[in-house]
Amino acid sequence: MNESVPKPEVAAARGVKVAFGAVKALDGADLIIRQSECVGLVGHNGAGKSTIVNVINGGLSPHEGTISYGGVEAQGISTARAHGIRCVFQELSLCPNLTVAENARVMHSDLKGSGWRRRGLELVTQKLDDIFPGHAIDCESVVEDLSIAERQMVEIAISFAAVAEAPKLVILDEPTSSLDAGLAAQLMAYVRRFVGSGGSVLLISHILGEILSTSDRIVVMKDGKVVADRPASEFDTRRLVEAMGSVVRHQGWERAAKAHSGQPVLSVQLHPRSSHRLQAFGGEIVGLAGLGGHGQTEALLEIYLSANGNWWPTKEPKMAFVAGDRALNGAFPLWSILKNLSISSLKGLSKRKLIDPVREQEVSERWKKRIEIRTPDMHNPILSLSGGNQQKVLFARALATTSKIVLMDDPMRGVDIGTKQEVYEILRSEASAGRTFIWYSTEMDEIRLCDRVYVFRDGAIADELVGADITEANVLAASFAGGAAA
Repeated sequence: MNESVPKPEVAAARGVKVAFGAVKALDGADLIIRQSECVGLVGHNGAGKSTIVNVINGGLSPHEGTISYGGVEAQGISTARAHGIRCVFQELSLCPNLTVAENARVMHSDLKGSGWRRRGLELVTQKLDDIFPGHAIDCESVVEDLSIAERQMVEIAISFAAVAEAPKLVILDEPTSSLDAGLAAQLMAYVRRFVGSGGSVLLISHILGEILSTSDRIVVMKDGKVVADRPASEFDTRRLVEAMGSVVRHQGWERAAKAHSGQPVLSVQLHPRSSHRLQAFGGEIVGLAGLGGHGQTEALLEIYLSANGNWWPTKEPKMAFVAGDRALNGAFPLWSILKNLSISSLKGLSKRKLIDPVREQEVSERWKKRIEIRTPDMHNPILSLSGGNQQKVLFARALATTSKIVLMDDPMRGVDIGTKQEVYEILRSEASAGRTFIWYSTEMDEIRLCDRVYVFRDGAIADELVGADITEANVLAASFAGGAAA
């Protein structure tokens, strides 16, 4: 085959414009996905990535421009699905009250007739085995009984599964945001196999290593426009971040060097069979590591509820909590950005049991500026923000409180690299002022930023790593073997 002849188009958006009021989400963007290629799509939060995904999958009609599938102009969700377009959203879309098989039926209208439950169960189980060998997910479960990582794996499997015909294009919007490194590697390997067999993938990720190692071509978006569209071989991390409009900072922060001779601000025994107590000292950033689903989130919830209770607010809360699953546990979708940010600080913002709107506005504007929440008006609905900007609001909500300890459940899910660097600096600044952070993260780069790390395995702390011992090798050794690497 002549390499100069372009591969057939699977889906294409040309000259697309979409505006939400005064905000231009897309401003003449072009995105073409061809057969047998993985296209990496990157850009800061609010660059227009999720909007163009919604245009391509038929969920959003462009105000200007054209959408085509297989070279034929068309629009609409039904049309997109008929042309083999599937999408795994950043905000997972499974129905929590339905079983895995019933969710497969919702996603695949061809799954019908007698015995559809059995066939749906077999379909998802087989695809999970293909993508995530050794996953151990009970596919007969109701989705709400699964962990967020398992839900993400199930939605990915359902999207890649074929009832009548195999999908032609699978759009993966932050598909590894809840997966640990091992599961993420399995997914990226499957993506390459899927592309090698003739399928196409549009991969959106803020983990640039995944984009660089998996994509054939990389598209960079900024302010609703495509600013770069080149083969992946022409990028490295620095060039990619510079194309996004940021400068890579190679220098990481220095860990807290002070010796801790005083009493810890937190000391708990999380599991009776663990020989390690989870301890944190004032000004420390403590990481919770290990494979996903091994008790890290449960540990954070146990610590939080033991200190704060679960129903009666206190004026001086001992701890604040930043949820990673903003759709399920974080954002109040019917509220404004301002109300979502201030909800944890109402006691401190009140006079005579009435909220002072001036103080509330001052706090929200201060954190909007400090953490760079992209909105013209904090009174706009929280859902008017991109996913990453919603996460910034949850972060600001916790930091705006007077709590001396902040618990964070993988809070950087779906946040771009530039924002991550800014938040890391805020964390260190707050820690230097005496605030303590306990941080569960699925990203090894974030774990390496911590002063002390507890590696979880089978629901218990398997090892404690401090300072220079916090390495990927030691974390992996503890995750699989229960002890540090030599």
